[in-house]
Amino acid sequence: MKALKVPGKRCAYLTMENTDGWSIDADLGFPPMEALGWQIDAVPWRTTDGNWDQFDAVYIGTPWDYPEDPGHFLSVLESIDRSSAILVNDLELVRWSMAKTYLRDLEAKGAAIVPSLWHENLAPGVIEQAFDQYGTSQIIVKPVVSTNARFTFLLTRERAKKIERELAATFRNRPFVIQPFVENIQREGEFSLFYFNCEFSHATLKTPRADDFRVQEEYGAEVLSIIPEPGLLDAGERVMRLVDPMPAYARADFVRGPDGRFLVMELEMIEPSLYLRMDSQAPRRFAEAIDKYVANAMTKGPS
Repeated sequence: MKALKVPGKRCAYLTMENTDGWSIDADLGFPPMEALGWQIDAVPWRTTDGNWDQFDAVYIGTPWDYPEDPGHFLSVLESIDRSSAILVNDLELVRWSMAKTYLRDLEAKGAAIVPSLWHENLAPGVIEQAFDQYGTSQIIVKPVVSTNARFTFLLTRERAKKIERELAATFRNRPFVIQPFVENIQREGEFSLFYFNCEFSHATLKTPRADDFRVQEEYGAEVLSIIPEPGLLDAGERVMRLVDPMPAYARADFVRGPDGRFLVMELEMIEPSLYLRMDSQAPRRFAEAIDKYVANAMTKGPS
């Protein structure tokens, strides 16, 4: 059993070595955590120290460059899990959600996701067949392990042919997913619901620039705080009930489909941006969730 080192609890906040150019507000959660007795240490995940026993908990904060070396990243998390520190979120959950194939598992359990075709590599004719199968003029192609829309392509048939060599080089040995482009992303935006210990906290609507489809702030998207409509809340709750073990934090991203249903785009449980600045009480809820999650983990026996 892992023993909490009290008094003076220490939490390592995993991040990148260089955060320049990224929109990060996770530090808003530090003061309420400190009020609960926590000392926060920002630690680049690529650190060579690896002395995780000095911490009571390790929060996977903003290691957004991990897709560059997912194997190394996972090995770091495994070393944390072997230490006396509590990894937040649970390693089993993180390992499952690192690849977007978790969406396939959620769909098998009844979740409504954006239609998806899964491939291990780019074989001849795959892209063209996707246009025919979906009966659409635009598709999205993206890696199953990625962050911040890296290596994500919005394609028409014409553009797919034009950048055929680039696509072949990108996905030759990289598993990927093909989805029909849901036009409501540009018309309405992407909805995000934030949960702490599976309880709803706050919501945002991210709308891309007029000439783009990406909803990340780094690409000029607008982010607004919203009060989610009942149907969106219901969709979020249904998805969260499918997750086991319970995460300390999660972000569920949805788009409104052509038939009006809310479709899951992502269920982020590794290192999601939590947009704590969008709700004045969100930092407190976040801190209380981490504190409670760690305390509960101490009572569960061997990790």
